[in-house]
Amino acid sequence: MKKIFYAALAVLALSACNSKPKFVVKGDVSDAKGKMLYFESSGLGSILPLDSLKLGKDGSFEFKELRPESPEFYRLRIGDKIINLSIDSTEVVTVKANYGNFSTNYSIAGSENCLKIKELTLKQIQLQNSVDSLAKAVQVGKITTDIYDSQVSDLLKKYKDDVKLNYIFAHPNTSYAYFALFQKLNDYLIFDPMNSKDDIKCFGAVATSLNVMYPHAERTKNLCNIAIRGMKNTHAPVTKVVEVPKDKVSEAGVIEIGLRDLHGNIQKLTDLKGKVVILDFTVYQSAFAAPHNLKLRDLYNKYSKQGLEIYQVSLDADEHFWKTSADNLPWICVRDENGIYSTVASIYNVKKLPAFFLINKGNVLSARGDQIKNLESAVKALL
Repeated sequence: MKKIFYAALAVLALSACNSKPKFVVKGDVSDAKGKMLYFESSGLGSILPLDSLKLGKDGSFEFKELRPESPEFYRLRIGDKIINLSIDSTEVVTVKANYGNFSTNYSIAGSENCLKIKELTLKQIQLQNSVDSLAKAVQVGKITTDIYDSQVSDLLKKYKDDVKLNYIFAHPNTSYAYFALFQKLNDYLIFDPMNSKDDIKCFGAVATSLNVMYPHAERTKNLCNIAIRGMKNTHAPVTKVVEVPKDKVSEAGVIEIGLRDLHGNIQKLTDLKGKVVILDFTVYQSAFAAPHNLKLRDLYNKYSKQGLEIYQVSLDADEHFWKTSADNLPWICVRDENGIYSTVASIYNVKKLPAFFLINKGNVLSARGDQIKNLESAVKALL
């Protein structure tokens, strides 16, 4: 009887798991027999593997995952070829692609957000190609650098005006509007939330809209913080467009970072609430790394027992070198695989390395390195 009882419990548990709402991403990739297709989650600051399969002759695939509580981003990847997706419910998204032009010439059905993300991706690729062509023209002497700068500026303005009008301000409550905010040109953010008052309005519009629908979502809190930090950084006045709820700063405090440590575990900056944190951006494979880390180690040895933590973000291109160099460090060491083109570093307005920030026990950004005359004194004042 006991065996029957436990077997019944197991069946019930399995049924409960299977009954949870899921979304489906399916389709086929032609000319890709034997290739590995990966399905990944694009989290805040990191990519998380969810599932994978080896494609057969017909190239068909199907991935099922639990429905996210709020809109989230995912991607299909073969090698370095990527298709970005957004899921907000239990939709069935169908993707049909060819391996050769996997990232650009694909069809998608079942999601308006995914269709718009494709449009934005193609627009960004076209912009990047135009800028690359101008750069080559400079290299061969066809145009001067002044002409290059002027034409790139014109291209960028035209692109931003289009995206602002037709994607961000037209539908700020959509995940594709959010996606548009973080597109890049030459690996730098097209919309600059830390230095451009006009661009901050874009971040504020999306943050405000998402806060109405998903006030407790991590992405919403994080976006609110980016907008508010940007306004403070540029002393931009709060306008009707940028009605970012200021209570979000007390909830999230800092712009979230969630990256993998040496052991592959996600380390979130906001999990360190209650400690004084030095957020440090560095490159281990550089001349300044060793003396910089010696100074940090001295501080860590003196004050870690009193509540000091160091969250160090490596922007090294060489993962093995980072792991070897960081192996004996006593603090939290994570790495952004995007290296010096890190979106997180861009949002924190990192201009040169090393760069550090001081975060108080309430998880609120207290000061950046260039504002601190004596780091030890500043740390002691917050402990």
